[in-house]
Amino acid sequence: MNGNNLNLKLKIWRQSSPNSVGAFKDYSVSVSADTSFLEMLDELNNDLEKKNELPVVFESDCREGICGTCGLVINGQPHGPIPKIATCQLHMRHFKDGDTIYIEPFRAKAFPVIKDLAVDRSAFDKIIQAGGYISVNTGGVPDANEIPINKNISSEAFDSAACIGCGACVAACKNGSAMLFVSAKVSQFALLPQGQPERKERVEAMVAKMDEMGFGSCTNTYACEAECPKGISVRNIARLNREFFIASLTSQANNE
Repeated sequence: MNGNNLNLKLKIWRQSSPNSVGAFKDYSVSVSADTSFLEMLDELNNDLEKKNELPVVFESDCREGICGTCGLVINGQPHGPIPKIATCQLHMRHFKDGDTIYIEPFRAKAFPVIKDLAVDRSAFDKIIQAGGYISVNTGGVPDANEIPINKNISSEAFDSAACIGCGACVAACKNGSAMLFVSAKVSQFALLPQGQPERKERVEAMVAKMDEMGFGSCTNTYACEAECPKGISVRNIARLNREFFIASLTSQANNE
């Protein structure tokens, strides 16, 4: 090892298009231990472009663990070996000189590969559009203390709203379930007064869209919570099930 540099072997999934056959390709890099994982890929791409080779396609935006676009599977784990961080927050100091690192895209039927490490996560956007917002006129912005909300409830709502929609929960689930994502989005509204007017319609619409987009069923292995960079709790899934059951009973009664 040269000073603070790590000499690493990378096995990166390369796939030229959604319908093409992909495979791992070998690369070697020498990077600083202080480099972030995405910066390491940037350096690799700079070298590839100098050699007139195609760079590795991957997604990123904020690089601050906020936007959720940077998801990669690193050595078999969504976002890599360090819990409760996104890929962009992972640094090379968590690896050892001489390590071999496998890098591949999130694997799920509902997240088809676009190219290399980039996947299409628009299914999440469609679930949000189906009902993960408040469409009624709520009037002007009230003072913070005008609507009293129990501290425990508000804290739980904010914890649910911390979901960045990265899709690690889907990639970690053996059935490719989106239950943790959907339950977090349902919970952040169902817990607060502002979310009550469309509460039942919202959960039915979001669950229906989730099923339509091809996500699998929840397996209750808690892998989703373990790999979530924001530590979203599986308690939200239990709440989603209750919300959906109550909404279904109401809809059935109204149709009789």
